[in-house]
Amino acid sequence: MGELNASVSVPRHGSWLRRLMAFTGPGYMVAVGYMDPGNWATDIAGGSQFGYMLLSVILLSSLMAIVLQALAARLGIATGMDLAQACRAHYSAPVRVGLWLTCELAIIACDLAEVIGMAIALKLLFDIPLLWGAILCAADVFLILLLMQRGFRWLEAFVVALLSLIAVCFAVQIVMSQPSFAAVLQGFVPQPEIVTNPAALYLAIGIIGATVMPHNLYLHSSIVQTRAYERSESGKRLGLRWAVTDSTIALSLALFVNAAILITAGAVFHTAGRTDVVDIEKAHELLSPMLGIGMASTLFAVALLSSGVNSTVTATLAGQIVMEGFLQMRVPAWARRLITRAIAIIPVVIVTALYGERGTSQLLVFSQVILSMQLPMAVIPLVRFVTDRSKMGSLVISRALAALAWGITAIIVALNIKLLISAVQQWL
Repeated sequence: MGELNASVSVPRHGSWLRRLMAFTGPGYMVAVGYMDPGNWATDIAGGSQFGYMLLSVILLSSLMAIVLQALAARLGIATGMDLAQACRAHYSAPVRVGLWLTCELAIIACDLAEVIGMAIALKLLFDIPLLWGAILCAADVFLILLLMQRGFRWLEAFVVALLSLIAVCFAVQIVMSQPSFAAVLQGFVPQPEIVTNPAALYLAIGIIGATVMPHNLYLHSSIVQTRAYERSESGKRLGLRWAVTDSTIALSLALFVNAAILITAGAVFHTAGRTDVVDIEKAHELLSPMLGIGMASTLFAVALLSSGVNSTVTATLAGQIVMEGFLQMRVPAWARRLITRAIAIIPVVIVTALYGERGTSQLLVFSQVILSMQLPMAVIPLVRFVTDRSKMGSLVISRALAALAWGITAIIVALNIKLLISAVQQWL
């Protein structure tokens, strides 16, 4: 990714909006990971079982994500290194290899969730069997190659366009489902039942634990450097300000989408007493009949397909950044994409062929557990680096922000450990 550094021009003068638009892009690339197919089932289950109660959890997890992604951008701008390069420079060889292997495993797990999500969407839209849908997902490599050849801004524009489509689909869904907005607002206020009800607590842990995608931290710390801001201290401060503005706005869009999925599920299913709707396909099947509007299910499937396609773009970039940063090894984008996608498709094809849709759903849960296991190995080094003045210089974070960052890290690590233990207990 080094050849992309400072490849996007930034106006030094002009209106606030013009300069913001120049920096707009990396934040939206990152936001993709916060609304990928792996998050949908949890939001649907939370809305159908508990109505709008878990909206406060989505809000909390989004605020955590905003802080961590701002720290990733800060690391990239202050040091000129992405998180993988910083890990390589700081840690011993055995630690570097361990971090690289776990990160690669997380990217493959993320790709696994995207394959499943896209396969489900193809089935819902075109009645293509899951097995063939998973195989067809390999074709998206040609789309990514085409976009990369046209330049990084084309790739960003493609991602933003699909994110906008997802947001529009769910905005229409909310209008059609006609939720009680007073109840929705009440849902953003934390309620004791979230902690006292074991089922609600489990879903809350799932929402928070699966919110921050580890590869997003590597991705953001790299692609934020594509902007041609001045590499002086004042230029870096200005670049950081615009980068954080970009990611905050983009992650607010992710907050809207996740909240919209839960609100739709709450308004349509929970209100009608259908608390048993806990997966994507069931939600798609019931949306149109329960709303009495034929296009509702179609919009849902279109948004799911868009989410899967978008996620596959960012996972490819993250994989390239991680490999180059940890190993200083360059692999052609097409080869990297084919290898990662092949590793993700093979288990989906095997499980679908042997166990059908139920096995595919369990595989989706398993992929989220793998992501949870890897997350501490990305968050802890990030916070460690941005609190180190010898690395960050004048852009080192304040003590208050450091305390907040370590607090968020502790919460995420603890919840992910609990989520992992719960998942293992269920399998045993």
